Amino acid sequence: MNAPVLLNTALSVRDQFPAIRGWHYLDSAATAQKPQAVIDAIANAYGRDYATVHRGVYERSAAMTQSFEAARAAAAALIGGAESEIVFTRGATEAINLVAASFTNGTRKRVLLSALEHHSNIVPWQLAGYAIDVCPLTDDGSIDLDAAEALASEQHAVVAFAHVSNVLGSILDAKRAAAIAHKVGAKLLLDGCQAAPRLPVDVAALGCDFYVFSAHKIYGPTGIGALWARAELLDSMPPYQGGGAMIDRVTFEQTTFLPAPSRFEAGTPHIVGAIGFHAAIDWTNSIGLDALHAHETALVGEARAALRSIPGVTLFGPEDSAGIVSFALAGVHPHDIGTILDDEGVAIRAGHHCAQPLMALLGVPATARASFAAHSEASDIEALVRGLHKVKRIFG
Repeated sequence: MNAPVLLNTALSVRDQFPAIRGWHYLDSAATAQKPQAVIDAIANAYGRDYATVHRGVYERSAAMTQSFEAARAAAAALIGGAESEIVFTRGATEAINLVAASFTNGTRKRVLLSALEHHSNIVPWQLAGYAIDVCPLTDDGSIDLDAAEALASEQHAVVAFAHVSNVLGSILDAKRAAAIAHKVGAKLLLDGCQAAPRLPVDVAALGCDFYVFSAHKIYGPTGIGALWARAELLDSMPPYQGGGAMIDRVTFEQTTFLPAPSRFEAGTPHIVGAIGFHAAIDWTNSIGLDALHAHETALVGEARAALRSIPGVTLFGPEDSAGIVSFALAGVHPHDIGTILDDEGVAIRAGHHCAQPLMALLGVPATARASFAAHSEASDIEALVRGLHKVKRIFG
């Protein structure tokens, strides 16, 4: 099995990731490893360049403010949005919480989700008091948009779907989902955590109203992500949290707030996180999302073929899943699979992947999940297969 070549550089893609040398890392859907360029950007931001943003009148503060806002522009450009429509959050989880708590669509208080959603796209709606309707899946594990069209009604404020499933890797037909939502006057929120690192995204072309994603899935730091929302929606939404930086004027009698996106960014922001986010976006763009998607698609095909050849393996999700392969091995709990693979230098995910309703639908307590990235190659799949044969020998 020959892995696709991404870049013709003096330093290979794999060699740019210091943490994975001598290790078969197949858990990028949980969190991506960091290339040296991102590590260097973070170190420099905390070291020679560090200062606060937005408040300081001294030169270094002004320079850091420019870098911080440049990161916002880069995040917007990554998904085809406007800089003024990007709100920095602690991650996609906080971004969905923000929308669930702050957005209103008249008196509507229902949300349409799918059976494959991550807990972060379920629990915030429950906490915000929404009634949840659940769209089923097709036989191959994709969101059933025919069913969604039948379920969507004028009672729904929002339709909120994963752009790419974090368990099955299935890719949503987002344009059709947007048409379904808008036909009944609902807004479409897309969870882009698994899509943004591996698919070209253009929010205008997709027709969505909200898009959320996290830096750490795109080779960047943890603790920062972004909410993109149409400007008119952000302008209609009240602040989600209160504090410094998001105010116009404060008195003990009344407070007025800055326009979006500032009014959603209370407190000192994750300055260095934003700079690391920018570096990660630049690094990703240097390869190209089309190339990344083609690379991961080829590896998924190789992995599914190799796993299918092992007796007792059950594969989940569609054949053309995006960078993610979930599977089970008869008679062996995924946690045991993960433990034995770890002894063989292979890192996978084992568990419910923050998708317990999906596990119930699949009829399993958990799955094993291998997920790919820019640095992945055929040797990772070969190591995975060798490790699974060891699992079978141990468990008979």
